[in-house]
This record gives sequence, C-alpha cells and structure tokens, in this order.
Amino acid sequence: MNLAVLGLAVGMALGFAGYFGGFAAFLLVAALGAVGFVAGRLLEGDIDLGDLGDLLRGRDRRR
Repeated sequence: MNLAVLGLAVGMALGFAGYFGGFAAFLLVAALGAVGFVAGRLLEGDIDLGDLGDLLRGRDRRR
C-alpha cells in the first residue's frame, strides 16, 4: 500500500469521525492515529525511545 492510499484512508477515517461523532471524535481519532503511528515506528525500529525523548524535549543529537 503506497502512502497516497494510506493518506486517503486516514483522511476518510477522520472525515467519518468528524461527521458522525463531532469535533471531539475527530480529535480523538487524530490523537489515537498519532499514537499508533509512533508505536508502529518504534516496533519497526525506525526510531528508538532515546530519539523520541530528544524530539519531545527539542534537542538535536546531530550536533
């Protein structure tokens, strides 16, 4: 599945949540989607917890 199809599916899910559940449901689906995205990247090994902590604190490890 390429990124365009994935983006379409996520957009449709958010649209349905916003239409049928209101703005609060839209925000809940968006937040849970972000959590799922980070969890998936952690499981794939693309990021580690140290990188995530530095990202949240605003530190740059490349210096």
